[in-house]
Amino acid sequence: MNARVSSTTGRRRGDGFTIVELIAAITILLILTAVALPMARLQVQRTKETELRRDLRDLRQAIDRYKDFADRGMIPTNADSFGYPPDLETLVKGVTLKGAATAKYKFLRRIPVDPMTGEVDWGLRSMQDDPDSRSWGGGNVFDVYSKSFGTALDGTKYGDW
Repeated sequence: MNARVSSTTGRRRGDGFTIVELIAAITILLILTAVALPMARLQVQRTKETELRRDLRDLRQAIDRYKDFADRGMIPTNADSFGYPPDLETLVKGVTLKGAATAKYKFLRRIPVDPMTGEVDWGLRSMQDDPDSRSWGGGNVFDVYSKSFGTALDGTKYGDW
């Protein structure tokens, strides 16, 4: 055994960590944590933005399918609706197809939750509203947008998507 034994403590040298080694290890961990947390927050925001884009696309495709069915005369519509659904709930409940006794066609399974607000409440625009309007005139649903006032990673507003 070549290990040296200290005469005062009875311990071998090399056992445990010195205070300098502990401070260095803690400093390294703090630096790694300081870098990792903002990256994790950024990833969470990026994931929410991806989900928002997907939800908006799904809602808009459902509105477009409804409009297509109305234009083809497959579903009954009001003349003042321009063939657009009266509300988002109609896309979920479904509409009776012409010529079918009780069969309903559903355009959405459910109204998705806005990932930015955490609510099922979407901003709506009708055909008669201005393209950048933030108030829904009612009557039909021409477009949807997020009610979040936040800013995306690319600098645009979520409500403008």
